[in-house]
Amino acid sequence: MFTARTVRLLVPSAAALWTSALGLWGLSRQNSVWRDEAATWQVARRSTAEIVQLLGNVDVVHGLYYLLMHGLFELFGPGTAVLRLPSVAATAVAAACVAALGHRLAGPWAGLGGGVALGMLPAVQFYLQEGRPYALVAAGAGVSTLLLVTLLEGRGRTVHWIAYSGTVALCGLLNWLSLMILPAHLLTLLLSGRNGRSGRSGHDLGGPGEPGEPGGRGGSGGSAGLGKRWAAAAVAAVACVLPLVLFSRSQSAQVSWIPPLTWHMLIGPAVLLAVGGAGALLDRRSPHRPDGPSAAAVGLPLLVVPHLGLVGLSLIQPLFLDRYVLFSLLGLALLIGAAIGVAVRTVSRRLPRAGWWLLPAIVAVAAVALLPQALAKRSPASRVDDVLAAADDVRRLKRPGDAVLFFPSARRDTRLVSPDAFSGLEDIALARTPERSGTLKGVEAEPARIRAAMLTHRRILLVTDTPAVSRPPATERDRMKRSVLRNHFRIVTDTQTRGRRVTLYERRV
Repeated sequence: MFTARTVRLLVPSAAALWTSALGLWGLSRQNSVWRDEAATWQVARRSTAEIVQLLGNVDVVHGLYYLLMHGLFELFGPGTAVLRLPSVAATAVAAACVAALGHRLAGPWAGLGGGVALGMLPAVQFYLQEGRPYALVAAGAGVSTLLLVTLLEGRGRTVHWIAYSGTVALCGLLNWLSLMILPAHLLTLLLSGRNGRSGRSGHDLGGPGEPGEPGGRGGSGGSAGLGKRWAAAAVAAVACVLPLVLFSRSQSAQVSWIPPLTWHMLIGPAVLLAVGGAGALLDRRSPHRPDGPSAAAVGLPLLVVPHLGLVGLSLIQPLFLDRYVLFSLLGLALLIGAAIGVAVRTVSRRLPRAGWWLLPAIVAVAAVALLPQALAKRSPASRVDDVLAAADDVRRLKRPGDAVLFFPSARRDTRLVSPDAFSGLEDIALARTPERSGTLKGVEAEPARIRAAMLTHRRILLVTDTPAVSRPPATERDRMKRSVLRNHFRIVTDTQTRGRRVTLYERRV
């Protein structure tokens, strides 16, 4: 029905369009921005020099991403769409890569199923619309894995090795934990056991269970030579990222809030590994065998190795957050696609016409089952808080001459994202602005000076966290703020919206 060339274009294109549609659905999240995205927003609005100054103190691991977003904000202006569209586009690229991999390794139905599955995974749907770098890392992981498979099939040239090394390095500069993709790729290299012979490059969709003739071209190269070239590319990538890794160690206090690893934290990853393992078993039993690595040899290491690596690192220093290995879910999607490909071929042998409808039926059932999750991910309640909602409360309650306090000082991100809402208010605790101090939250004055400034004002707006997410005051400044407000002021209005609390205090008579 379709030529092999047409299918090679249609499969990844359909996956990318599907994922883009999921990403554009509810993109503004009811015009909400939470604290992690607020960090991106406020840093991206700074000048390049101010960003560089900031990276010397905090968030150097996100430096490349901040510079990218700075450029986009300069071109298009700040907004929720500009903040999140790079993640949507990146996830669409990742889905296209999964689809191309699945098509090449396990047939067109496996490719289409895997590419569609990626955007439906709950964790992917969360970061699909997130103004942070994790989706971009996933896109890079997809591209580098696709390049690796091309090289393993013997169709690569020097430019492919350069592109592979550069893509891995770029991912490492966005998040150096993504370098765990290298041991995953090494395991794929070992499991494939290939010597660079050609692979199938496309299939005719004459029927769901009957792939067409291979269209690849031959190539040769010893496995030892392939391993040496891979090692050289990997070393070059690591060398590019190593300075960032070493420098970021001086900022390790930024992740001190991550809790130690516990057994219950491993339940979710264990379920993912079980699902991926089942897909790998089905792929190994599949009659579809391309002249290259199998889907299991590519997908299972990509899923398992980063998770195991993160567990190992977390035993030394707590780092276990799923977003750090989001890219590993490309392996899960690939294995799900391989299982779907086996199912389509099995059904098609008995009911040829039914094979065409199996994938749409699976997608429809999965979409209905995951609809509550999808709706929840697109709700402001899916995040800890909403800085824009708090800014709206400040805009409504303020009067000229009022003062404003932030507790803790990190809640100053509300003003940094929406400065117009705070116009006419005096930030009485601030000694040096975040931009001048090269920090995310600025430098506040000594407690005695803050106390004296508070007592000179009749009305003070306090921006803080709601009780459900707040923590006890950790600094002398915050304890003093709370004490002065309790002893010398009374609450006039108290609003709590989406994790943020704005309280208007008035001086006692």
